[in-house]
Amino acid sequence: MRFRHAFLLGKFYPPHLGHHHLIRAAAARSERTTVAVLGASVESLTIGERVRWVAAEHRDDPGVRVLGDLDDHPIDYDDGDVWDLHIGVCRSVIARRGMQDPGTPPVDAVFSSEDYGAELARRLGAAHVPVDPDRTTFPVSGTAVRADVRGNWANLAEPTRAGLATRVVVLGAESSGTTTLANALAAHYGTEAVPEYGREHTIGKDAAGAPVWTVGDFVDVAVRQGADEDAAAPAHPVLVCDNDPWAATVWCERYLGSTHPEVDAAVGARRPALYLLTDHVAVPFEQDGWRDGEHLRPWMTARFVRGLRERGVPWRLLTGSHEHRLRVAVRACEAAATARFTFADPL
Repeated sequence: MRFRHAFLLGKFYPPHLGHHHLIRAAAARSERTTVAVLGASVESLTIGERVRWVAAEHRDDPGVRVLGDLDDHPIDYDDGDVWDLHIGVCRSVIARRGMQDPGTPPVDAVFSSEDYGAELARRLGAAHVPVDPDRTTFPVSGTAVRADVRGNWANLAEPTRAGLATRVVVLGAESSGTTTLANALAAHYGTEAVPEYGREHTIGKDAAGAPVWTVGDFVDVAVRQGADEDAAAPAHPVLVCDNDPWAATVWCERYLGSTHPEVDAAVGARRPALYLLTDHVAVPFEQDGWRDGEHLRPWMTARFVRGLRERGVPWRLLTGSHEHRLRVAVRACEAAATARFTFADPL
């Protein structure tokens, strides 16, 4: 049987492959599918994040619209008054779908993998379509994911993995061991570091005979570095980056004498889970033909320190031998990942 308007809901805390299977099952049998992401204010993932991740995964599924709303009402499937409160939120979401998509017919099917699905359908005056209620197709749940994100990484779609990844950025002055540490840290986690695009851009400028840096160069570096980071994010729960878009603002100041709004805008609201700043002290300077000079390193390190403090982001200064730096970096990454993958209990 084919339906005109399917409805389904969930906390999507966080979204996992079982959720996506449910949505695609509804979309395959319906002209329109409304997905309600209903979060509570006590939960540690925002409703907006969950809506973006679900919508990104289903952007190519015809008729699917993902809408979020707050549902702080208690959970009690035996209380009719409580049911009325939840149904009120559902009807509000359905009405919003109608306003965004004029001509949307009334809901005639509720797709669900939960025990409450039949009662939800009855109260909405719709047919109930159960989908994998025993979780045999995708044996995963939000509870299991929250308890062990790393162990369930493969049970998450790419947009969710990209959003949840613990992003760690290694940066520092020239010849301070930044790339060496980034690669070693990534190898520790069995993955690869996102490479520094600024160096590639520099080599390309030289080959093109354009030795003068401009604001546009640093905008390009920031945008490309961010795009490379986002593309790599789904690969591993801990994403190690050799520099990031914000670093381009510091290098812009170094070469052009000041920061520029255009470069700041390219950075946007990005805030990784952790910055690791490699100190230049006691690190021999190696001139590879592209670096400006050893005398610039103290200024760069101090500028990074000042910028990190001003931004109020988590960061660590790494000093000493490479082995010591790596040990400290791993401990800091583990602390950041633990914090990132710790979720408040759902309502």
